[in-house]
Amino acid sequence: MPKRAHLLIVDDEANTLASLSRAFRLGGHEATVCDSAAKALDLAKSQNFDLIFSDVVMPNKDGLSFLEDLRTQEITTPVVMMSGQAHIEMAVRATKLGALDFLEKPVSTEKLLLTVENVLKLQQLESENRQLRQQLGKHEIIWTGPTMQKIMAQVERVAASETRICILGETGTGKELVARTLHQLSPRASGPFVTLNCAAVPAELIESELFGHEKGSFTGAAARHLGKFEQAEHGTIFLDEIGDMPLAMQAKLLRVLEEGEVERIGGDKPTSVDVRVLVATHRTLERLVRDGKFRQDLFHRVYVFPLLLPPLRGRREDIPALIEHFARQVCAQNSWKAIPFTAEAIQSLQAHPWPGNVRELRNVVERLMLLATDDQVDMDTVRAALPQTTEISPAPTMSSGPLAERVQNFEREVLLAELKRHGYHITNTARALGLERSHLYKKAEQLGVDIQKSRREEEPSD
Repeated sequence: MPKRAHLLIVDDEANTLASLSRAFRLGGHEATVCDSAAKALDLAKSQNFDLIFSDVVMPNKDGLSFLEDLRTQEITTPVVMMSGQAHIEMAVRATKLGALDFLEKPVSTEKLLLTVENVLKLQQLESENRQLRQQLGKHEIIWTGPTMQKIMAQVERVAASETRICILGETGTGKELVARTLHQLSPRASGPFVTLNCAAVPAELIESELFGHEKGSFTGAAARHLGKFEQAEHGTIFLDEIGDMPLAMQAKLLRVLEEGEVERIGGDKPTSVDVRVLVATHRTLERLVRDGKFRQDLFHRVYVFPLLLPPLRGRREDIPALIEHFARQVCAQNSWKAIPFTAEAIQSLQAHPWPGNVRELRNVVERLMLLATDDQVDMDTVRAALPQTTEISPAPTMSSGPLAERVQNFEREVLLAELKRHGYHITNTARALGLERSHLYKKAEQLGVDIQKSRREEEPSD
């Protein structure tokens, strides 16, 4: 569906302004009118327009001088010139000054609306190309194991629907990446993907960020501002860390979700919006509801289909592929040659608890490549890159024998290494391994590990 455009019409004839603005409004666009080039320049400085239509012949300052002033002020809004006294020289000069098109008056409504549609398509293509160049490889989800395979199967299943999805998981697990993937796999993929981190915006500004404001609606509102919901028209809005949204704002968000309308601060009428809403949080929303910090009615609106992302320690099988991906990304960004990781280094990184999850791993990979000597990342490099651990647990050794026995030996060595690294603190060890305390005891029993005996053996003798 076409986007609503915000247009500026500049013409000294009142009848022309009235007829053009009416035609654009009937076409679903928003039009601001102005009867002089000087006033129009001030408007273009203070507001964001998708397109400017300007007459050429006007008193005091003509349209071509206005176009020249726009470029001098580095205002890049596309401009279409119009004139009832058009000639080739005028059109050529307008084009040289940067006019996107030159229309001869009178202009039909069909021609005007088609011009707007073409400009919006061009802007969208340019924006997509910029984003693709900037984001190439940044938003790819990397996985090889069964844990993420199940998650991605759910993502593919629900992406094509309009279902509201609540993405859950610790900080750094890739919640925004999953939201982007849901958008890209949805029928709204050609529309915008707009994000807002509810925890990063001050409480007094979040309403303006979400719903927008009118010029002069509060101190500092020098121009009209479209909120995130209007920016996401026909696309997807992703509200990250929704558990941190103030209660007063939750009530207003609930109304938007129920009515499909937003009202800008200082506005006098609501505006319909067509967006899909995705939310995410690292908090437990049910607990926030019980504590009175999150509205129960809003909870039921956004918690339609929960997607729980595992921490990195719960998908250790994906770490080698993630390391390879991040290393390739870092090399491409810095024009470095490829730097291999030794098997021991990778195994050691797999044993690390990764409290910062995938985001932490990405940063550590870059640090490792900066610290690497002898053109490789080895155990010494890992020790230098992870100073917060007093001791890097040695990578479990590979045993011989049947596969089941090898797996059991590997698990036993990992469990013992984690117990030792956490000083036999059961809760911390269980958290590092992605297990409940009861499951840790059960796993130790299955593997023949006597936790108390192992602790006593580690204690220094008198």
